[in-house]
Amino acid sequence: MRTQWILPFWLSLAVAAMPLATSAHPGDKPAQAPACLVVEDGWIRLPPTPRPMLAGFGRIANRCKEGQAVVAVRSPRFGEVSLHETRMVDGVSRMRELERLPVPAGGQAVLQPGGLHLMLMEPDAVLAEGERVPLVLVLDDGREIGAELVVAKAAPSP
Repeated sequence: MRTQWILPFWLSLAVAAMPLATSAHPGDKPAQAPACLVVEDGWIRLPPTPRPMLAGFGRIANRCKEGQAVVAVRSPRFGEVSLHETRMVDGVSRMRELERLPVPAGGQAVLQPGGLHLMLMEPDAVLAEGERVPLVLVLDDGREIGAELVVAKAAPSP
């Protein structure tokens, strides 16, 4: 009688220990759909002398069917990165930090001198012309989009 339950018992243990085809390995992140939000012509203005604060520019293009919003930006090369907007108010140029940058479906947000831009603070080292700096955009739904900015003295040619 004992052999009647031993085989089903061991078989059930073996089946339970088998990984399912859809399961992930420990530590794997869930798969995400390819990003339809991209940074194009991204660049960091190279100052004439090293500074603790730099500015980043480019275009954030939304090829998604829905609007997206950038709620944070970071880079391993800077202690802090934030979105800012410069506007003329009563004839005076004013800059303010943005908590959220909406990018409409099929549209873009243009980051340029005198307008929307990235404030890149506390670089980990002096940047050199032509260097590529990694960047991560965090969207309001939690997705993260990788990008790259090129260090240059002037904006790249279109």
